[in-house]
Amino acid sequence: MLSLPAAVRMFLCAEPVDMRKSFDGLLGLVESTLALDPLSGHLFLFLNKRRDRIKVLFWERDGLVIWYKKFEPHYPHFLLFTGIGEAANNRVRRPGSAG
Repeated sequence: MLSLPAAVRMFLCAEPVDMRKSFDGLLGLVESTLALDPLSGHLFLFLNKRRDRIKVLFWERDGLVIWYKKFEPHYPHFLLFTGIGEAANNRVRRPGSAG
């Protein structure tokens, strides 16, 4: 889980972004498209056209950081591993059950 201070805001770029962009490209988008200060400490989110990849740009005390996530549909959904259920690939068992 990600824990952020209350003052940190998240800004989503409404237009799809070329995921080949790195620090300078995303920095330019924050300044031109969102008209915001990229060094403010807020999170700036960018999605690709298919919306299966996301980049998050933010300023940390000593430099810019990019988080990059790619959705992989062939991996089991995380909810399958979190609840108590009968799914074959569920790692959680009912108390007292063999497993």
